[in-house]
Amino acid sequence: MNYIYEMPAAMLKETDKKGTVERFYYDTETYDAEGSHALHKGAWVYLPYGYDASKKYNVLYLLHGGGVNEDWWFKMFPDTVTILDNMMAQGICEPCIIVTPTYYRGEENEKSGEYITEQFRFELRKDLIPAIESKYSTFACGDVTEENLIKTRAHRACAGLSLGSMTTYRAGLYNNFDLFSWYGPFSGCGGPRGVRENEAKRITETLVEGEKKGFKLDYMFCGNGDKDIAYAEHTEIMEKALEMCPILKPGENYDFYTIPGGVHDMKAWQLHLYHALQVFFV
Repeated sequence: MNYIYEMPAAMLKETDKKGTVERFYYDTETYDAEGSHALHKGAWVYLPYGYDASKKYNVLYLLHGGGVNEDWWFKMFPDTVTILDNMMAQGICEPCIIVTPTYYRGEENEKSGEYITEQFRFELRKDLIPAIESKYSTFACGDVTEENLIKTRAHRACAGLSLGSMTTYRAGLYNNFDLFSWYGPFSGCGGPRGVRENEAKRITETLVEGEKKGFKLDYMFCGNGDKDIAYAEHTEIMEKALEMCPILKPGENYDFYTIPGGVHDMKAWQLHLYHALQVFFV
């Protein structure tokens, strides 16, 4: 892939081939060991231009960062939708469904970010994915049994920025590797309080054990800017993982895209998404 460091102007122009963004609601729970309680939550779903229920679509579950919610990608930054419309209209990536949920449960002050990123694994597996893939036309074909969701993992990706990048590792990779084969962690892995060696070990153990069970990593596309506050920890963790893990093969199933001068902002994250979608589902 030829990497670029500024979003092409053509990606930000309105196109006649517009996808749609619709509201989606589902029921879940907190899955806390000390006592779970029910939740009714909302997400946004991007459907590509010409969405046809008779066709099958790959699905990207795309996460926001800390302190915001599911509105981030599509509502707070509607130019993300324009970028997606243009990418798909111009054949830069295949048309796909993109879901932007929130890992928050309305109790942000009571639970640490680290806890939420790990705990989201239950909601993702048991409630969100089955709800989405029951309604929309995906490769699961409406069969959302765990067996079939595992069988169709190659048609599912997980990505996110900042705290959502941590959630991509913890909820998407470490705990649900049997449901996803494509990953896009943007701006971080372990967080400021994480132990970098431990994160590298978890990545390695997940991929090695997963391969033994027949679960292939199709691609992990990491993104960060070299002036991003999360750059040092993210690069160190992934460098350690590369040393430890025989599964990660740069250029084949792994890459770390660095934006020179890039910081912890939406301009960088949209560029990460732009590049990740060019390797996902290929």
